[in-house]
Amino acid sequence: MGLNDTASAERVHIGFFGVRNAGKSSVVNAVTGQELCVVSDVRGTTTDPVKKAMELLPLGPVVIIDTPGIDDEGELGQKRVERARRMLASCDIAVLVVDGGRGLTKADRELIGQFRARQVPFAIAWNKCDVPQAREGLASLAASDADLAEHAVAVSAQTGAGVDELKERLAHMATPSARERCVVADLVDPGTAVVLVCPIDASAPKGRLIMPQQLTIRDLLDHGCLPVVCRETELECALGSLVCPPALVVTDSQVFGQVARTVPEQVPLTSFSILMLRYKADLVEAVRGAAALDRLHEGSRVLISEGCTHHRQCEDIGTVKMPRWLQEHAGARLDFAFTSGIEFPQAQDLSAFDAVVHCGGCMLNAREMRSRQAAAAEAGVPMTNYGVAIAHMHGILRRSLAPFPEALAALG
Repeated sequence: MGLNDTASAERVHIGFFGVRNAGKSSVVNAVTGQELCVVSDVRGTTTDPVKKAMELLPLGPVVIIDTPGIDDEGELGQKRVERARRMLASCDIAVLVVDGGRGLTKADRELIGQFRARQVPFAIAWNKCDVPQAREGLASLAASDADLAEHAVAVSAQTGAGVDELKERLAHMATPSARERCVVADLVDPGTAVVLVCPIDASAPKGRLIMPQQLTIRDLLDHGCLPVVCRETELECALGSLVCPPALVVTDSQVFGQVARTVPEQVPLTSFSILMLRYKADLVEAVRGAAALDRLHEGSRVLISEGCTHHRQCEDIGTVKMPRWLQEHAGARLDFAFTSGIEFPQAQDLSAFDAVVHCGGCMLNAREMRSRQAAAAEAGVPMTNYGVAIAHMHGILRRSLAPFPEALAALG
């Protein structure tokens, strides 16, 4: 990814849901103007969620998600339904595609209930409006449930009628994009230097910086700040070359301890992981969750979760370094479980753990990260992230939170 590209995690995620043969894939193709999805009269043609990053006017950069029918049957069908429901965790906007000739089914209404419970803005694409029965069904809905009818847009995937109106509706529903929020620039003044410590280790993608580093650099450049990028081995030299002390030092969490010893106490210090957490989710909750690391004991169960599915190296942070650091901190042997990518336990399954430690979430959108925090809270399981956990275990959490007064207050 280049500095001018929009990562998938920074795009508005729009999910299309509905029962089989409601025309979801046809509506997706009509909205995008592309043959993104296979269309067939055979029920259940879409068997897995289909995701596509693209530009969609008038919204801009988006990720379109076409999901399997929510009324699929059989053992395999239920797994498809579960995968469709899981997609809701990452959706900024949901589109319920309804076969206008049939009207709202029980499964459709259950989906609407889930949209509302998760506070996901939604629209109803009342498909096949070129058919008289569909127009009559929409009129009937308006008469019986005016509130729900407000969400409906009459469309025809066949003729293209109403598709532009649906896209305008989606653009109106979209919250301000992640690009309008700051990763770090709101913490410093324009014209000031910010030192970014970026280790180059075995797991770093060859030829490029990892996403948190790219997002931070881009944010600083956009706001007229002066990013100074170096490795931990050149940090002392970088600091010495500056006429004035930097306004902030941001480091990779893996070298937090070493960097803290090098950076003068009067210079604010934090990590990319902590910045990512504040950018996408609730930093205060993660700070509170770090206290659970002090209560881990022999046999405690810890879930370590990552949003990406990168190739594991011999000193992988999630499966090697973090477990080692946690066991050293606890002085006990712990029982670890690992998830990556879109896989994350539901609240009822999370209850089996004593703590959850999550990565910075740079590959996940804000909706997904907040959904995961909410699931942990519902299960009553403390959840923190790599940056907060590492700073806590190194005894420098208070210092790393100095730029964030509300999170610092959570330490008491």
